[in-house]
Amino acid sequence: MLDFENMTEISELSLFFPTYNEEKNIKKVVTDAKKVLVKVADRWEIIIVNDGSNDGTKKIAENLAKTDKRLRVVNHKVNKGYGGALKTGFANAKYEWAAFTDSDGQFDFSEINEFIDKQEKTSADLILGYRIKRADSVIRRLGGIAWAVLPRLFWGLTVRDYSCGFKLIRRKVFEEVQPLIGEEKVTQIEMFVKAKKLGFKFAEVGVRHYKRLFGKQTGADFKVVVKSFIDLFKLWQKLR
Repeated sequence: MLDFENMTEISELSLFFPTYNEEKNIKKVVTDAKKVLVKVADRWEIIIVNDGSNDGTKKIAENLAKTDKRLRVVNHKVNKGYGGALKTGFANAKYEWAAFTDSDGQFDFSEINEFIDKQEKTSADLILGYRIKRADSVIRRLGGIAWAVLPRLFWGLTVRDYSCGFKLIRRKVFEEVQPLIGEEKVTQIEMFVKAKKLGFKFAEVGVRHYKRLFGKQTGADFKVVVKSFIDLFKLWQKLR
């Protein structure tokens, strides 16, 4: 729940939502996020990255954008996957800090207060969420374990939850780690590997994770998972 009395403020913040077929969720998550942003940021914007949705997401998002000039929609003509949506979100963010969270309602954006507070205390450049208790299927949880182990073995990274869809990152980090060649789940790992090599500072925050009420998850699709592991090994060969 949002505590309006104890919010930590940030000067400017771009928030973007990677979005694919979330017609039943997108309006609520954007409306809820706006209530938080007006309390935590002096200047802010919301970017909906519509990743080639084939339901009513595009229309709903564009109607939302008509109600507030601080809300924008960027449409992919075809689905580019989660990694592609992240790249688009960061590339279109105009403020110093960029946050992103999933548009399926499984995170409570009011917890951004914890991220901002952690950044002030640690001066970190990347504040990464980790799910305290994942409200996901067994398959997705097992996949999460693999994603925690392999980057540690390959590059010595100690991030707890690479695929957690709730993060606050200085936009300069995205600019400095270009080019990002990884796709899907590998995009974030590549960013972290390069950011670590460049000396950027990391911090982590535990967040609550709720069950999806509407729509269907796509991250556990077998083809996506297999391609992600192949891309991870390709990245290891390129960056070792």
